[in-house]
Amino acid sequence: MAPKTQAPQGSGVGFVVVQAILLGILFFGPTHLNPDTSIEVPKGLLLWCGYGIFTLGTVIALIAAVNLGKNLTPLPRPKQNAELIQSGLYCLVRHPIYFGVILLSIGWGVLQQSALVWLYVIVIAIFFDIKSRKEERWLVERFSTYADYQGRVRKLIPWVY
Repeated sequence: MAPKTQAPQGSGVGFVVVQAILLGILFFGPTHLNPDTSIEVPKGLLLWCGYGIFTLGTVIALIAAVNLGKNLTPLPRPKQNAELIQSGLYCLVRHPIYFGVILLSIGWGVLQQSALVWLYVIVIAIFFDIKSRKEERWLVERFSTYADYQGRVRKLIPWVY
């Protein structure tokens, strides 16, 4: 019998599971509290804005993943041999993948035009703020220069937050 391979204790697997559930609910969950409510498809400028924001968020998240290179992991705890990346999108925001996912969620909210979907978007944004706080504690432990990086670069929204 082969030994079980587990993520290290305190690696943040729970965050990854919750993140997957939240994104599943965003894209596949109910869009209205009343199932008889008809969904009006956005038209014109609203449609273009929704798709544009969704696409921009997707591209930002993908570029940020590429910027991480060998440091990329689904877990919030950095890898043992990780290097601190402060270039590419990481010079604009400390968590550009999370920023990209928040943006694409906003785009989805614009496309869905539903108060319930907007609630999901808010929950996702709050979740990424909480997840990034835990991740940053691990990053401060791992990298002696991370505190300086925190002082120079915003956490989730470039130049804002």
